[in-house]
Amino acid sequence: MPKKRLQVGDRLPSFTLKAQNGKDFSIDELLGKRNIVVYFYPKDDTKVCTAQACGFRDAYEEFKDLGCEVVGISSDNEKSHQKFMANHKLPFILLSDTEKSVRKLFGVPKDLFGLLPGRYTYIINKEGVIIKIFNSAFSAVGHIAEALKALKA
Repeated sequence: MPKKRLQVGDRLPSFTLKAQNGKDFSIDELLGKRNIVVYFYPKDDTKVCTAQACGFRDAYEEFKDLGCEVVGISSDNEKSHQKFMANHKLPFILLSDTEKSVRKLFGVPKDLFGLLPGRYTYIINKEGVIIKIFNSAFSAVGHIAEALKALKA
């Protein structure tokens, strides 16, 4: 039986993954302190994923001003994330979900053709409640504007 997808109004589930620095990172470190944008993306250093990451990078100060931390998650390993971050000067956290366990925990489906991991973005308030979810297989740039709009609302 497939896992239910997280919905607006659900609480952010607790999880720990390896960060780009190879250390364990628990999402609980941010709960109660900051708003959080968690975005799932298919792969480091691909065209659309790079555009999305650079969009979050370019708006990162605006997210910080809104009391928000950005967390990107893909199935790439920490070494891949380190290279991706260095190549594009990414200032936020990237987590390695090599077993796709957190992707399953959130209920993130594959894209509409079933070929790639889905591209989903979750906006979570300081209390740990999901306030907005959006997805797009091919357009990543809209995620940044949507996330900022949700945080300002």
